[in-house]
Amino acid sequence: MKLLFALSFAVILYTYLGYPILIALFARVFPRPWERAPWPLAQQPAPISIIMAVHNGAAMLPAKLDHLLALEPTLVREIIVISDGSTDATNEILSQPLNPDPRLRAIILPEQVGKSAAVNHGVAEATGEILLFVDIRPRIEPGALASLLSNFADPTVGCVAGELLLTQQGHDATASAVSGLYWRYEQYIRNCEAAVDSPVGVYGGFYAIRRACAVQAPPGLILDDMFQPLAIIRQGFRSVLDRQALVTDIWPSKATGEFSRKVRTLAGNFQLIQLAPWILGPSNRVLFQLVSHKLLRLAVPYFFLLLLVTSPWPFAVLQLLFWLMAAIAIRHRIPVLQRIAAPASALLVLNAAAVVGLYTFLFTRGPLWRIWSPTAAPSDP
Repeated sequence: MKLLFALSFAVILYTYLGYPILIALFARVFPRPWERAPWPLAQQPAPISIIMAVHNGAAMLPAKLDHLLALEPTLVREIIVISDGSTDATNEILSQPLNPDPRLRAIILPEQVGKSAAVNHGVAEATGEILLFVDIRPRIEPGALASLLSNFADPTVGCVAGELLLTQQGHDATASAVSGLYWRYEQYIRNCEAAVDSPVGVYGGFYAIRRACAVQAPPGLILDDMFQPLAIIRQGFRSVLDRQALVTDIWPSKATGEFSRKVRTLAGNFQLIQLAPWILGPSNRVLFQLVSHKLLRLAVPYFFLLLLVTSPWPFAVLQLLFWLMAAIAIRHRIPVLQRIAAPASALLVLNAAAVVGLYTFLFTRGPLWRIWSPTAAPSDP
């Protein structure tokens, strides 16, 4: 029992504290800076093909098209929007855009095939040297495109992601802890990984790759923002982060919505292992980071349970009180308790989502991508 207790405690401690400290030390002692330089504006045509998949996005699509078409024409060659089996007014909007522009290209898929398959259609049609993948919600801040492009001055860089800023208006305490404290913690780890070599995943709403490096995503894949960077790393390139290329988005405002979002994402982690088993092999240069950063988090809920059942009773009682406080803070709107227990509630949401994510992956009937809606409102389950 003591050995199991020590093992459980060690795994949990390493996952949440040990690895972040270790990768931060690596970033400080063994940094690998990359070259940055402005993209040569005299070069024609413009380098970027923007690719966006939407499903029933009519409510947000006109404003998004205006936003994308207002981006620097010297940088944006084309904007390819793929309607993934939309049944609302999305197809009509794309057929008769509010802001006619020859750069706008529409691909209408008669049946829904999932985001990754839809994006594959866009990649096949793109002509730009750089492919920029965006989602319908995020807003690209001024100067972000030029900053993102500057990283490709380094020939070893194959993928670049921007810095995500999350708004938290109207969020409850648990959702705010996830969008605030947890996301800052996550970004810190990713930036340290990028300083050493490459992060194991990027924010999927705003990242760019060299078209020459693009790999067709497996049919039905959910996490293109992990698969594509890892596939590029596999080719010998780096994936890096640009903290000056800013993009703004919003995550679910309620704990229930955040839980559902994490279930979808974590189910996608299990699916990625199934569809791309090479990520666990020697061809994955960042296997250590992948296991330490992503895969151990899928196992941690079970180590928390093992820790509980192998603990001396005083420590077990403290753990039960900790989780009870976290659950009460989610369930009941007690302002003082919510403020105190928000980090614990966020930890409970993330670990419960890992368990439900595994169940979702194993027992979802039909294609797993159906649990994911790229144009759903942030608070939707």
